[in-house]
Amino acid sequence: MVFEIRSARPDDAMDACRVLRHSITQCCAQDHHDEPGVLQGWLGNKTPDNVASWIASPSNCMLVAIRDDELVGVSLLTQAGKLSLCYLVPEALHAGLGKAMLVGLEAQARAWGVSVLRLHSTATARDFFARNGYVLAGKEKSCYGVECDFFWKKLNAPASEAATQSARFCNCSAQ
Repeated sequence: MVFEIRSARPDDAMDACRVLRHSITQCCAQDHHDEPGVLQGWLGNKTPDNVASWIASPSNCMLVAIRDDELVGVSLLTQAGKLSLCYLVPEALHAGLGKAMLVGLEAQARAWGVSVLRLHSTATARDFFARNGYVLAGKEKSCYGVECDFFWKKLNAPASEAATQSARFCNCSAQ
């Protein structure tokens, strides 16, 4: 298997949209429980035009995973340090593509001077983010009604320091 992680291009919008919709529908079933209202809310902004605008925005970094000449993964980081997307089609899970996209986004965050990344994870991706050094900070509801896990990661922090801060989001001193 040959794969590549690269910056998304405008002509990737249609395929990236297909990946997002397929991944949410198939991989995140334990989150949406096939409830039409929840799925409609979650998929509502996953259109080719919206994806194209996310790619074009200078305050975003969208990376895609290409395997055997097919787009199979999409990830998005904002300059505000929010990891907004990290999705793979079911056939591409557990092959290192998600980790490779995550490493690429973390490198971009560092280049932007972002010191902390935060994200809302599905139940499906919870263990993935925990394995990659993200600290669980509680539960939150998404705008489309799914309960998510709120994670954060201090970039360039030693692993032992991140582990000791698991109950706090900020790195200020407790007084």
